[in-house]
Amino acid sequence: MDVLVLNCGSSSLKFRVMALDRAPAGAAHGETPGRALAGGLIERIGGPATLAFRAEGRPSLRETAPVPGHDAAVARVIAWLRGTGTGGPAPIVTSLDAVGHRVVHGGARFVQPVLVDDRVLAAIEALEALAPLHNGPSLAGIRAARVALGPAMPMVAVFDTAFHATLPDHAAHYAIPRDLALRHGVRRYGFHGIAYRSALAGYCALTDTAPERATVVALHLGNGCSVAAIRDGQSVDTSMGLTPLEGLVMGTRSGDLDPAIVGHLARVEAVPVATVEQWLNERSGLLGLSGRSRDMRDLLEHEREDPGARLAVEVFCYRARKYVGAYLAALGGAEAVVFSGGIGEHAPAVRARICAGLEWCGLALDPTRNAATVGVPGRISHDAARIHAFVVPADEEAVIARDAVECLSRA
Repeated sequence: MDVLVLNCGSSSLKFRVMALDRAPAGAAHGETPGRALAGGLIERIGGPATLAFRAEGRPSLRETAPVPGHDAAVARVIAWLRGTGTGGPAPIVTSLDAVGHRVVHGGARFVQPVLVDDRVLAAIEALEALAPLHNGPSLAGIRAARVALGPAMPMVAVFDTAFHATLPDHAAHYAIPRDLALRHGVRRYGFHGIAYRSALAGYCALTDTAPERATVVALHLGNGCSVAAIRDGQSVDTSMGLTPLEGLVMGTRSGDLDPAIVGHLARVEAVPVATVEQWLNERSGLLGLSGRSRDMRDLLEHEREDPGARLAVEVFCYRARKYVGAYLAALGGAEAVVFSGGIGEHAPAVRARICAGLEWCGLALDPTRNAATVGVPGRISHDAARIHAFVVPADEEAVIARDAVECLSRA
């Protein structure tokens, strides 16, 4: 089966076309081998966007072009695959069997991949307020793909929240009036689940550990950041909550704060709550602390001469270190700490600062290994460490493609 995977971020679109075998009945997840036929990335959607496309046996395409929205981005990708867009007249892919979509928030309803129909689309749209930066782009991507490929093309939605459906009640519930929580579905859902599934599988492969025996603290560090406590292969706590705003400091999101700050800022600035929520989602985090950038690379480069950049990096690492310690306590110990995501995979200095001071519990990095492990899987801890540390690049697109095949096989 040839599966197109569409992974819509807040201002980006990652895509990949994968050829996979249809999963045999009873096959375990991940046993459907496949290869990438094409893939790429569109960044800075909403203005002059950068496009980087590649395909087997074809020259790569790199260009800057106006891409006003995610619907336009999906249309560009499909036109390129068909050979009707930039890149030449020859089709890249002659046929597709299915499309897999990453959807950030599935609420309590969607705890496994589902075939997309009008009712599923309406349910995803109803959850848009809980993931304003992500469910909207995913919906735009699904609708654009339906228009471009026709209603007969099977489409599968894969949800980031589904991995965290195993959270126990004591980790999932907020201490608010129970009737309000039940009436409005207010609880911790967690996010980055697709990435955690990929990182967990990579860790298990590196260490020859059965997934049902893996107990780790996993950090997904990118523009969005979170931590998960994983016991015996299942999520038992995670830093993001009802929405992706809770938890760690992120590129533009505040992470944890005193809830009274929302009302206080609304009153003193004479703005509606929705405006404050927008500030916390889009103007805070690394960008808000530094006053210059949400990009960790830029902040690391300028922290010596820029106090704002230095403060942003220090707060980011400190908050992550606190969560690692808390989740080691929640798990009663762990075999490893696993780093993934753009920062987690490519910033040795950030990993070192997060782990600094945790030697008391047995977590000690090897500086040489840490510096050398950039964008590749590997162990970065000392041989004698009681808790090891690993870098495991996450591959969300591969997980989504396999889920799509397995969902269609069940259907």
